[in-house]
Amino acid sequence: MMSTEATKEKILNRMKDVLLATELDVIDESWKHAGHAGAGGGGHFILHLVSEKFEGVSLLDRNRMVFDALKEEMQAEIHALVIKAKSPGETQT
Repeated sequence: MMSTEATKEKILNRMKDVLLATELDVIDESWKHAGHAGAGGGGHFILHLVSEKFEGVSLLDRNRMVFDALKEEMQAEIHALVIKAKSPGETQT
């Protein structure tokens, strides 16, 4: 299994390359889950991203797009992923 830092870098790169994220942050919360039953099966992450590809796309479909882009990582390196995906228009207040 890869280190969570290496997995975090893979997530960042994949979101930039596949979903063309213009704003991006990955928070590694794996340390909070040490010792629980699923902790050995991969890291726990929170993903914040903004992409024009999400314009007019439902929340469910945005999550599908992210999971699709991280298909390989979800098999072994990522145990849990919280996705906060927005379009550029949703970040302006």
